[in-house]
Amino acid sequence: MIIAIDGPAASGKGTLGKRLAAHYGYRHLDTGLIYRAVAKAMLDAAADLADEARAAEIARRLDVDTFGDPALKSQAVGEAASVVSAHPTVRAALLDFQRRFAADPPGAVLDGRDIGTVICPDADVKIFVVAKPEVRAQRRALEAQGRGEPADEAAILADILRRDERDKSRSAAPLKQAEDAVLLDNSYLDIEGGVRAAIEIVEAVRAGRRRV
Repeated sequence: MIIAIDGPAASGKGTLGKRLAAHYGYRHLDTGLIYRAVAKAMLDAAADLADEARAAEIARRLDVDTFGDPALKSQAVGEAASVVSAHPTVRAALLDFQRRFAADPPGAVLDGRDIGTVICPDADVKIFVVAKPEVRAQRRALEAQGRGEPADEAAILADILRRDERDKSRSAAPLKQAEDAVLLDNSYLDIEGGVRAAIEIVEAVRAGRRRV
């Protein structure tokens, strides 16, 4: 089974995917880390984020061992990732990697911003996760503070709004809810509540009680 988790509620979404994968004994891939790794490599090289050819070259030789770097979670890398992920050749370079990951047994949970629409359009279950921007900004600020980083909640909110608008309007794989995705609003759910809601969606689909 392939479970696709998409949506603009990035903060906490990776945790949701990881918990859902653990529940079912599936593998998990936070695809946002792939683009963040490309973005960080671009920043480390002082490369122009608009340089699509350079970004695609980095994407093609990406080292998966870098996905665990805590620096990938920084606000600066997240903003840069939104820029490089808009490049069609970068997305093409990473498409096969993500699809191979999804296809390997016993099953997989992938979360990102185009899983159900582009990467795995035939996923067995699609969940589109949303939350109010102000709630997401507050969560990100708390996460940053937990890592010992300074956090300007107003700046984080502005970054979230910019990124959402950029991702929705990009020509390559724009952020949007798949027609057969189930909406999950976790604005007022903690991670435990979000996981329970996601499991209920998956179980409803598996039981055939709901068409997604």
